This record gives sequence, C-alpha cells and structure tokens, in this order.
Amino acid sequence: MRLYVGLWWMCSWLLACASSQNVTGETQNYGLKGNWVWVRGPWDQVEPSRDVDEVIDQLCPAIMRLPLVQQGEYGQEYCGALYLLDGSYYASHPSPLGAMVRVAGRERRQCKPPRYVEDSRGQPTPLADFHSHPWGNSPMSQQDRRGPNQLWSIRIQFDTRCRVMKLIPYLAEERPGELYERQGKLWKLIGIIKPEDKESGIVTAIDG
Repeated sequence: MRLYVGLWWMCSWLLACASSQNVTGETQNYGLKGNWVWVRGPWDQVEPSRDVDEVIDQLCPAIMRLPLVQQGEYGQEYCGALYLLDGSYYASHPSPLGAMVRVAGRERRQCKPPRYVEDSRGQPTPLADFHSHPWGNSPMSQQDRRGPNQLWSIRIQFDTRCRVMKLIPYLAEERPGELYERQGKLWKLIGIIKPEDKESGIVTAIDG
C-alpha cells in the first residue's frame, strides 16, 4: 500500500511539474487586458535607433537566448512590438502569452501579438509586431499573413536560423501587400499579396 501511495504521489508531482512548464503567466513586462496582450518597453537587450532596421537586425539574436525558443514542436514562440518614442525606435519586452496550437500536425506554444505597448517615459507609437518561430527554415505562414490578423502597419517574423521576413499588408490601400526577406542589410521583395487575396493572405511569388 505504501509503495502504491508513493508511486501515486511521485506521478502526481511529475505531472504537476510538467504542467507548470507549459504555463506562461503574466509578469511586470507583459500581461493581458481582456483578450489582448500588452507589453512593456523598452527591452534592454535591444539597442534603440533612429533607423528601425537597426532595431530589427538585433531582434533574432536577442530572442534566441530565451527559454525553449529553438525547440521545434516543443518550442515557444515569443511576440513583441516595435515602437517610436521621441524620434527613436525601440523593441518591447517579448511575450510568450498565447495558446497551444497544432500547425502542420505539430503542436507548439504560439504567442499572441501585442495590441498595447506601455513605456513609462511617454506615449509610444507602435509601428510593427514581431514574433519568432521555434524551428529553422520557417517562412511566414498564411495565418500570419491574413489581413484580419494584422494589428500594425508592419509584421516581422524570424526563425531559429534568423531568417527575417517582413510583411507590409497595406490593408487600407488598394495596392498589393508586400512580403520581404532580409538579405544582409537590404530587404528583398519575394512576394506580393493581391488586393483580392488580403483576406486569405495568399502570396503571389516574385520571379527572380
């Protein structure tokens, strides 16, 4: 009987530990306002700049130092925001808040892009959201490209190989959305989203 109770207690303890590793709660740097995520800035792992691309280029190396970020189907996504304050661009703290989702037959901890940015120094102007994918060779997904899922004028995404992609959806304009890949210090246009495809996020590739 003692052996049974001991095994039951150990199994319960192991399950509790395993469950606690899957739970990401609110902190002083990110949390929830209703169904929306808020994040705090600035994040001291990313230097501010008057050139937003200099901030973007720092994001992936900084995010790759966070827990579970490179663990594939067992990995954790992180979401944050880029914002303008007093003439400089800043990155917010990254947030893991979100839900477990199944993508291409695999489950992963998916973060939710932030709707609000808080900075005690003033009123930030959000420009873009960013998020990581926990495996390499991962393009921006159709779900990430869909018009209804865009919060800001730019979306940045990168994978564990630090392949960085940028979407400019142009939702309020008749012009096509544009999908870019960062190559060195330049952005290469790799696809467009025709006005009739903005709802679905379907990309038309650019030849060459």
